Amino acid sequence: MLDDYQLPAENLQKLDIRSTPRVEMNLFPLDTFKYEFAGRDIWVEFDIPEFTAICPFSDFPDFAVIRLKYVPNERCIELKSLKLYINSFREVKVFHEHVINIILDDFVKACDPLRVDIEGDFHVRGNIKTVIKASYAKT
Repeated sequence: MLDDYQLPAENLQKLDIRSTPRVEMNLFPLDTFKYEFAGRDIWVEFDIPEFTAICPFSDFPDFAVIRLKYVPNERCIELKSLKLYINSFREVKVFHEHVINIILDDFVKACDPLRVDIEGDFHVRGNIKTVIKASYAKT
């Protein structure tokens, strides 16, 4: 019965949804430096407690704590560039689910880590708390 179910149309509320197109996000580039202990697994963990982006539905700010941890391969992320990259989301209209995937993709492209875990712990909005988790492992 549920296997034959057809999804209803999107945006049944007919809201004006305007996400920022990826090419217009103008995110600060992530910079890296050489990891001098390549081959030695360590976890590097970041807590980013002041993440802000804009809700594409309401145009109100969304706030989150981003937790990112990774095992470097040959390069590490430079912290100032990470701060500026994260802060550049402040003017971006993006859904919670998408922002975590964008950060993960950009992070992997920048430093080619062995493993990454990322979590977006978004503040309560309209009586709903959202936590988004994503992972990557180099194969």
